[in-house]
Amino acid sequence: MLRPFLPKLPPPSSSAAASPEPPSLLSLLRRCGDLKRLRGTHGFMVPRGLDRDNVLLGHFIGRCFSLGLSDYAMAVFARSARPDVYLYNAVIRALPDAGSAEMAVRLFGGIRASGLRPDSYSLPFALRAAVRLSAVGIGRQIHGQSVGIGLDSDAHVATALVRMYCSGGCISDARKVFDGLSSGSAALWNAMIAGYAKAGCLESARELFERMPERNLITWTAVIGGYAQWNRPGEAIEVFKRMLLEGIEPDEVSMLAALSACAQLGALALGEWIDSYIDRHGLNRTVQLNNALIDTFAKSGNIRKARQVFEGMMERTVVSWTTMIAGLAVHGMGREALEMFSGMERAKIKPNEITFTAVLSACSHSGMVKLGRGFFTVMHSRYGIDPKIEQYGCMVDLLGRGGYLQEAEQLVKSMPFEANAAIWGSLLAASNVYGDPDLGEQALQHLMRLEPENSGNFSLLSNTYAGLGRWNESGSIRKTMRAIGTEKMPGKSSIELNNKVHEFAAEDLSNHPADVINEVLCTIDGQMRAEGGPDEFT
Repeated sequence: MLRPFLPKLPPPSSSAAASPEPPSLLSLLRRCGDLKRLRGTHGFMVPRGLDRDNVLLGHFIGRCFSLGLSDYAMAVFARSARPDVYLYNAVIRALPDAGSAEMAVRLFGGIRASGLRPDSYSLPFALRAAVRLSAVGIGRQIHGQSVGIGLDSDAHVATALVRMYCSGGCISDARKVFDGLSSGSAALWNAMIAGYAKAGCLESARELFERMPERNLITWTAVIGGYAQWNRPGEAIEVFKRMLLEGIEPDEVSMLAALSACAQLGALALGEWIDSYIDRHGLNRTVQLNNALIDTFAKSGNIRKARQVFEGMMERTVVSWTTMIAGLAVHGMGREALEMFSGMERAKIKPNEITFTAVLSACSHSGMVKLGRGFFTVMHSRYGIDPKIEQYGCMVDLLGRGGYLQEAEQLVKSMPFEANAAIWGSLLAASNVYGDPDLGEQALQHLMRLEPENSGNFSLLSNTYAGLGRWNESGSIRKTMRAIGTEKMPGKSSIELNNKVHEFAAEDLSNHPADVINEVLCTIDGQMRAEGGPDEFT
């Protein structure tokens, strides 16, 4: 019974000598913060036979795992006198979080080998381990065992099965489990809806959402997060507002999902409302929530507010600094972005590759080619970060904007991977600005393969020829564009009005009151005529 590890026991006269009631022992376990105290507690349990109580021993083993003492925990379990299902469950539950999901699956198999029967807790814990291993095959075997012992219809087991199948991309199998229960719990519904949302099956998620007998905050958050994740921010915000109208109070997680949608859509007013709501209702301003607020304000045009949130943070992570640097870069505040990077280094926060994407973007937007070259060089030499295609793309864009077209072209040729559409698009745009049709033709050839539906690429090269007075070549490009069936995509714009973001596309009158818009335009026209402005709009 691990006697070699036990410390000398306290004398009978000490306060620890009296056998405590179980709650006192549990309280003692909660106060154990290191191996020394844990061994002392173990030494207290063994001579009093408390280690033979599997409930107490399960709590002890759980505490070992929570302190990162996995080997000690497994040694105690291995030498337990009569392990039961409860004790097995305690270990199987803790092992995946300790990085031993494979051991958890093996231990689950040991339950039946020991003559015991898995219960409605054993199966979900084992299925969770299978998820950690990304092992749908193992999950199917556990599913088969649940059927054999008649627990496949248990609400906890069915919910775990749905989560396991969804995590492995087997949505249809998850739905079969879901449909197999005549009346599922809220957790089961939420698992199926979240699985659909994560997989991008948003219509199926919404259909179940609308049919769910009683929705809770987890349900709403899953749908909002799904829409935001799959770039449908308008619907995410619509569901979020509906949630508020139905009296469901958001928490930090639902706020994160809503803020992600706000950042995508540029919904500044809603972002400001969320910021105010957090303070009014005393929600925990987690680092993640503050990071999302910074991102929302920066992308919605209020860089001052973004910086205010950043400056008010007690704790900042690499994401906090990177998001702020990227926000400043987008607003053309390159010098401020680089000063922010210097502050990040002074705070001893190690940058990552995304940080360098933001830094190089700042250099690109502000035309700081020399500084950009320097940062690109020190990525590996000083920080040990190998540039990925995103950083190469920023560097190509920086050189192209600065007019260093040959250097940009050489960098593309020297990359250790194939250039993507964004990189060739940067070269095409640069060739248009600096009148280099040869480079433009080369870039367009690649873009025709990578994104043939993008008419803007053809237009850029056509404009390049037109700018040089080479009208035949310009017309030829447009003929090619028509011949392969590439149509010019209509431009889009958006405006936030009365807490709602309205999106407009050229010649699209399907979602907007054209008569009202025309009436306003006529009023403006009349005012301009009266003030001696242009005769009419062109």
